[in-house]
Amino acid sequence: MSIIRLDQISRSFQMGAETLQVLKGINLTIEKNEYVALMGPSGSGKSTLMNILGCLDTPTNGKYWLDDLDVSMMNDDELAEIRNKKIGFIFQTFNLIPRLSTLENVAMPLIYAGVGRKERIERAEEVLMKVGLADRMGHKPNELSGGQRQRVAIARSLVNNPALLLADEPTGNLDSKTSYEIMALFDQLHDQGNTIVIVTHEEDIATYTHRIVRLRDGMVEGDYKNEKINRSNSVHS
Repeated sequence: MSIIRLDQISRSFQMGAETLQVLKGINLTIEKNEYVALMGPSGSGKSTLMNILGCLDTPTNGKYWLDDLDVSMMNDDELAEIRNKKIGFIFQTFNLIPRLSTLENVAMPLIYAGVGRKERIERAEEVLMKVGLADRMGHKPNELSGGQRQRVAIARSLVNNPALLLADEPTGNLDSKTSYEIMALFDQLHDQGNTIVIVTHEEDIATYTHRIVRLRDGMVEGDYKNEKINRSNSVHS
């Protein structure tokens, strides 16, 4: 069953008198519990496509179904609701709130979702245990290592039980050892049934995923199963 279905997605931007065509008729289907890398050189359109997948932007033309909902025609308020309920975001820069504790950062999306305080705390504690940070719940972001901060960001992305995890260069600010640990965590999350799309330009990071979609000049250049799944550094519980 598909979670993402793109039909002839195009996105153009007006630059003065000129129209810049960034995406040119993208067709793409991603099934539930797939683990996909979205790759491409600078200017290939992968960031624009990620913004559309994450409902941060809407296509100029074409249709986008997310979890069987046509989101391509939704207004800003509807898209915000879809983002909060259906998508867990993980960014290169973590995007944590400095004055809040680990637990409070993770619970933040549940406030917007209208979840009561007791349930917010329970759910935040549960996902922090899942990512191995049970002993860091009271720490502020500046008291954590880069890898721990990214784990907090991953826990925050999981707290709403999203249909889709969307990670934008999730290891971009981490050293090699920590990057492998984070990718091992993604392995575990995928094994637990999560659908994961990672946007990356790093070939060694893409080798952890099960399918690679390559963009070039706003079009899908290649889409294939990854036969060289890198599990040498993976840690399975």
